[in-house]
Amino acid sequence: MGKRIGWIGLGRMGEAMAKRLIKAGNEVSVWNRTASKAAPLAEYGASIVGSKQDLASCDIVFTMVSTTDDLKQVLFGEGGLVAGTARPKVVVDSSSISQEGSAEIRTRLEAMGVGYLCSPVSGNAKVAKAGKLLQVASGPKALYTEVEPYLQAMARKVMWVGEGELARIWKIAHNTMFGVIIQNLCEITVLAEKAGIPRHIFLESINDSVLGSMYTRYKTPMLTNLTFDQVTFTPKLLLKDMDLGLGAARAHGVAMPAAAATRESVARLVGRGHEDIDFAVLLVETAKDAGLELTSENMKMSDGLEA
Repeated sequence: MGKRIGWIGLGRMGEAMAKRLIKAGNEVSVWNRTASKAAPLAEYGASIVGSKQDLASCDIVFTMVSTTDDLKQVLFGEGGLVAGTARPKVVVDSSSISQEGSAEIRTRLEAMGVGYLCSPVSGNAKVAKAGKLLQVASGPKALYTEVEPYLQAMARKVMWVGEGELARIWKIAHNTMFGVIIQNLCEITVLAEKAGIPRHIFLESINDSVLGSMYTRYKTPMLTNLTFDQVTFTPKLLLKDMDLGLGAARAHGVAMPAAAATRESVARLVGRGHEDIDFAVLLVETAKDAGLELTSENMKMSDGLEA
């Protein structure tokens, strides 16, 4: 596709997405705070750079970090991508950050003559590796059209939802729904198991009913076998997104009682020290509250990649 591509942020998602760009034939230069995480990409043809400003000569730089503050730091902080005299033409950010923080970043970048596109995703690292992400973008339509081929290299579908920070609202709503669904799924699964229905049978029946979804099917092996060490999303990150969701609800005058209750449940997970583990560990805590001690059912199941 011809443009010089830079990438900042190589967590589980960032690494998988950058690989898709490289495999599509793009020349990609990458930087990561922990340099050792960048090294494996060299085997795929990436150029590893020693500083963020080494990417300032790129046409497009993609960023995938954890928080609004992290994004501000990699862009504007000491040694940041746009802290010097050289700057990329476009920054495309796929992080899950606040609408307000994103708007501030847009104002600062555009004042420097740097285009800015928000492009969060739906999918986990396995989905990203398979190129099956849903990628949603907002910002100037002409800029989206320019960047769209690169988004398509990482996703099964890309969508433009409007100007400004609307993609941030989409992502906040999306991840808030993650929380509410897992909360309810854990509650009803514990109810069914305590009443006597084997966990895998109950979850299979839900998946085959009108209530089943890619999400419930994807989570079923983990909930059945209690394999929460196979992390897709941590309680801490989910709590951040639930807080973003409730903040957006307050700003727009929308009542979200189910999300508010779920937020407190997720906060309890974090308070109990569940960190480097999948947020579906909520099932275990819900069962404990019901006086039920769960054990793995050790079932062979699909990994739910289609989610």
